[in-house]
Amino acid sequence: MLRKLSIDNYILIRDLEIDFFPGLSVVTGETGSGKSILLGALNLILGQRADTSSLLDKTGKCIVEGSFLIKGYELESFFTAHDLDYDDTAVLRREINKNGKSRAFINDTPVNLTHLKELGDKLVNIHSQNSVITLNDADFQMAILDSYAGQTEAFKVYQQGFRHYSQMKRELEDYKNIEARSKGELDYYRFLLDELVKAGLKAGEQEESEQRLDILSHTEEIKGSLFAASEKTGRAEINILSLLNEVITGLNSASRYHPAIEELTSRLRNDQIDIKDILKEVEKLEEEVQFDPEEIQRLTQRLDLIYRLEKKHSVQTVSELVGLIKNIENKLNEDDNLELKIKSIESELALVYKNLLQEAKLISTARNNVKPKFEKEVESRLAQLGMPASRFMVDISLNNEISTGGLDDIKFMFSANKGVPANEVSKVASGGELSRLMLTVKSMVSRKNLLPTIIFDEIDNGVSGDIAGKVGNILKTMSAEMQVIVITHLPQIAGKGEHHYNVYKSEGKDITMTLIRKLKNNERVEEIARMMSNENITAAAMKTARELLSN
Repeated sequence: MLRKLSIDNYILIRDLEIDFFPGLSVVTGETGSGKSILLGALNLILGQRADTSSLLDKTGKCIVEGSFLIKGYELESFFTAHDLDYDDTAVLRREINKNGKSRAFINDTPVNLTHLKELGDKLVNIHSQNSVITLNDADFQMAILDSYAGQTEAFKVYQQGFRHYSQMKRELEDYKNIEARSKGELDYYRFLLDELVKAGLKAGEQEESEQRLDILSHTEEIKGSLFAASEKTGRAEINILSLLNEVITGLNSASRYHPAIEELTSRLRNDQIDIKDILKEVEKLEEEVQFDPEEIQRLTQRLDLIYRLEKKHSVQTVSELVGLIKNIENKLNEDDNLELKIKSIESELALVYKNLLQEAKLISTARNNVKPKFEKEVESRLAQLGMPASRFMVDISLNNEISTGGLDDIKFMFSANKGVPANEVSKVASGGELSRLMLTVKSMVSRKNLLPTIIFDEIDNGVSGDIAGKVGNILKTMSAEMQVIVITHLPQIAGKGEHHYNVYKSEGKDITMTLIRKLKNNERVEEIARMMSNENITAAAMKTARELLSN
């Protein structure tokens, strides 16, 4: 229940603070006095958007704060879920600075606007003139019927599940599109992998093959060099070893006369041993190096394959080609994983759909079960509001597939006059009839889904006289179960209120301000009389005002 509303620096309000009470409160005032401004300020703390146009003084800050009694409305879980301190009184505050930046608070704890709106929706329902239009909306009609059937929460759970189901369907479609786009690429990758695997590549083989081919391609030159080296080293009549042997023999005979010569002789003997070893290696290499045209052809073909693959894949080495095999295998594995992912989502979708279909059937059954009672009660209440010939029906058509509304399409069908077939509400109801129909359904569902506060902004549109009094009676009945605040132009409705507020303008030297005050009993008489008079308040109007208040 709204207990207190304070407003600072908002449009035409400099500073204002007003207390509210249980029961039925009426708000009256001349056209243009600023009643809508009060609703605008209240909407700020209920989570609506705001900007710098809200500021009266553009150099200051706008602050709107509302105090709500929330005991008994089972809101503890909201505070726990959002890590907020719970108290029987909740204070919602909104601040807008001169740059248009907004901050929101619940019990002095900063919160985002979504959380503020979530709590606001649980505290206050505002019914404005524009909201009558929503009576033509299929989603609103469905919400009304579900609310009357007491399955609002069940439908919320279904809708959450359906949103998840729809998201999964989009995800599946995305994966299938990726699969379709990549199918051609994957076929090409499989071809590349097969080609590389069949090549049997080994790291370092390119260098080895190039070196071996170089040897085989120059066999004659290599063998000639080796033959000449072996001849000059040890096989010719005059060779390096024989000459070296003569040198060693000569020095050896002289070494007994000079100790340094002995050292030189020893070094030459070591060189002689090395040269003999070299000669053996040269002879061995000469024997091994043989011209092999078949191996030349094999190596040439192998290197041609390697060069072609390196050019094809824009790499420089066989090691890089071997690395490509692993990369392509990973891509193909990703495709396998994609197929598994698609199958997994399809399987999960089937299960989710099955559960949603079951929920939708239960919801549809509940709607159809409550439909006759709902129709009958609407017609009964409309009769009380001066529309005894009205006919009201709920058309529920069953779909083959589930949607955001379950399995049903719902239309409110209405006729205000005898002999006129019922048709969609938007096609047959006048403004006044819509207002009475909206009040009827709101009063019916409010008993089943109690909110702390409901506010009606000029629900009296298109009604007058005795009907206005009956509208007031319905509002009075509703106020026994919740706080009802009504902005009205009709004295018959104003007279039903337990608390009466007057919104008025104060003309200053430089500025016009909107103010509000709670009227005392004698002031109420005068205000209601004013509502019935043209310019001057007559004695008859005063008398009628007293009668309205006494009733």
